[in-house]
Amino acid sequence: MSALLLLMLQLSLVLAAAKACGAVLRRLGQPPVIGEMAGGLLLGPLAFGAWLPHAHAAVFPADSLPVLSGLGTLGVALFMFIMGAELRAPDGTRAQLRAAVSIGGVGIAAPLALGLAVAPALYPRFAPDGVGYWPFALFVAAAISVTAFPVLARILRDRGLARSTPGRLALGAGLVNDAVVWIFLAAVLAVAGGGSGRAVAATAAGAVVLAGVAFRWLRPLYARLLRPAAGDGAPSSSALVPVLLGLLGCAAFSEWIGLHAIFGAFVFGACLPRDDRILAWCVRAIEPLAIGLLMPVMFAVAGQHATPEAFGAMGAGVFALLLAVAISGKLAGCAAGARLCGHGWRDSLAVGALMNARGLMELIVIRIGYDAGLIGPELFTMLFALTLVTTVMASPLLSLLYRGTPWPAPAAAIAPERNA
Repeated sequence: MSALLLLMLQLSLVLAAAKACGAVLRRLGQPPVIGEMAGGLLLGPLAFGAWLPHAHAAVFPADSLPVLSGLGTLGVALFMFIMGAELRAPDGTRAQLRAAVSIGGVGIAAPLALGLAVAPALYPRFAPDGVGYWPFALFVAAAISVTAFPVLARILRDRGLARSTPGRLALGAGLVNDAVVWIFLAAVLAVAGGGSGRAVAATAAGAVVLAGVAFRWLRPLYARLLRPAAGDGAPSSSALVPVLLGLLGCAAFSEWIGLHAIFGAFVFGACLPRDDRILAWCVRAIEPLAIGLLMPVMFAVAGQHATPEAFGAMGAGVFALLLAVAISGKLAGCAAGARLCGHGWRDSLAVGALMNARGLMELIVIRIGYDAGLIGPELFTMLFALTLVTTVMASPLLSLLYRGTPWPAPAAAIAPERNA
């Protein structure tokens, strides 16, 4: 089979699995992205490889995975560019802003601490050869602390809760949470990849240069390039090529200095002018390719690295421990942060349930860790499964919390329940 024919077959299977699983999960009240993630897992050794090993080996031979991996990485970079372009300061009252920072901070601190607490038990068995204890432990802690901001926003929009008190708190806290976690992850990768203080300092200096160039020179440049030219206020179609050049250039520089390419893509997106017309144009031009085709490829490549050996012997017990640590850290931490800001138990637990969803962002994080050699296939598989479980939990937990009662009113209409 020629390489091109094999690639077409792989892409067809990936898209079919993503579409089918996404449709099933949509009917169950879950965001389609969860089904797409599950579809990627099913195409790997856990399902396709177990049921039809010869067919799996023929369709997904090891020497074809680098091409798929490159396409998947490009999809992640495009997606993170959109995330950077969508970045906005949390809106609302000053009290809501303080609450978002408080919840986001506690929602990071609690799972980080729990992740570091379980790392000594995981390191001897699950750390790849040559990986130091602290890079491994810090990465595990970072992976457990992630919140899926895009999935969170999708759940709130589907439930009509985006303007409710728990919805506003979760969106603000999720933004704070993920921003801090990405910075933390960048530091972990610098420490893991550099090896020496000089190399880490060089990576940090490169990151500062990247941010400085993006916000000092690229921001005004692209403000002129993206000046609306069409009657609907959108930039002209010819602006797409300069945007892609800026995206790829920042991603390549980020990879060159020792960080993952997605950091550069995210920074470039964040440096664009905060104009909703520009954002809508970027989404229309880039998101269909990134989310419709390339992200499912990333899920499928991730699924190829999953191994059924992860849940053998004591693996199921380790997975249960990781699940307990991840869920308790987010639920308890974020609920405690909301309660400290004077909100009632129900709304506070709803915020915790939303922040516990790890979704796409977690999968991106663990894929970065796997590519960097910080975790092996067994722990990667467990964290992949943890991603699915915690994301699927969000909608049922919300339904349980508000069972028999009206959904929360818009934030402007209610005040914190200090004695609830």
